[in-house]
Amino acid sequence: MTRPDPSASLPASADAPAILLRGVTKEFGRGDTVTRALRGVDLEVPSGELLVLAGPSGCGKTTLVSIVAGTLQPTSGEVHVLGHDVARMTNGRRVRFRRDHVGFVFQSYNLLPSLTAAENAAVPLLIAGWRRRDAVEVAAEMLDALGLGNRLTNLPSELSGGQQQRVAIARALVHDPQLLVCDEPTSALDAENGRITMELIAQIAVQPGRAVIVVTHDSRVFTFANRIATMEDGRIESVETTTRGA
Repeated sequence: MTRPDPSASLPASADAPAILLRGVTKEFGRGDTVTRALRGVDLEVPSGELLVLAGPSGCGKTTLVSIVAGTLQPTSGEVHVLGHDVARMTNGRRVRFRRDHVGFVFQSYNLLPSLTAAENAAVPLLIAGWRRRDAVEVAAEMLDALGLGNRLTNLPSELSGGQQQRVAIARALVHDPQLLVCDEPTSALDAENGRITMELIAQIAVQPGRAVIVVTHDSRVFTFANRIATMEDGRIESVETTTRGA
């Protein structure tokens, strides 16, 4: 079994940021109906950092992380992620980039109801062409590390909300992504499961050569961040370094 080599796409310089945005704009629609979701965003995220992206609904947070993750193209500006010029990629290259380098943790767990916990966690490896047996074996190891070694064959309906979220985290991490994007990962969880989820994300995902962006309204998440970037009306209004990042 051979995992994707994370060093293959690291920036040429060890000091280069994992994410570098310059003048990024995004418009939806045309003419009188145009909506300006992003209005010239500049942002740097160093390797090994957990950045929280905060701000009111509709301020552009989800649009911004979608552009960083390669699921949406900017209208203008520069988008460099893990040494890749994402804004200039073809559709096919962006699909491969997401497959090989990006993990997603969603507010809703998005688990497939007919698959077991191990099979759900193995989905990114199966998409990458791994043999099913090998993919499930690696996924089982990841779930065991997350405390779900005794739940490998359970269906999502047989798991609690916190357990389902850990399966979703395993799925996001199983292909060893360098970029982890989390959209409101704790909003559906109680305080204890929210804390456990963020501890897992912070401890497992934030390592040299990786970066994590968490979109959230949940102030409980802020204590896990190295920095907090606050958005308003399509712009980054401020970036604050926390005691964790100091």
